[in-house]
Amino acid sequence: MGALTPVHSDRAPAAIGPYSQAIAVDGWVFCSGQIPVDAETGELCTGDVGEQTDLVLRNLRAVLEAAGSSLQLVVKTTVFLADIDDFAAMNEVYARHFGDHRPARAAVQAGALPKRCSVEIECIARSGS
Repeated sequence: MGALTPVHSDRAPAAIGPYSQAIAVDGWVFCSGQIPVDAETGELCTGDVGEQTDLVLRNLRAVLEAAGSSLQLVVKTTVFLADIDDFAAMNEVYARHFGDHRPARAAVQAGALPKRCSVEIECIARSGS
């Protein structure tokens, strides 16, 4: 196994605990869950689940790009929703970000999410290099 390389992007919120935004190893990128926090202000997006999903996926894109990857190289996502009834609204925004690319996905309702946000998404991707 190759070295585990922490990934950091200033275009995504800094980790708020003892973890990395992502770890790259052996051509793979394992992204930690992103929540809808604005990287510039550090503020939580308090908009609806669609607005939150958009920011989460922009944050994930920034981390993936810092690792030499992209949303088009994502193999698997896990979507955590505070309320599963928000699935359709989340899915509409999710589909716009991924376009024709359709990674494997799980979506679950969580008891609670960090900062009481509505959505958190993590992913696994191939490295582009």
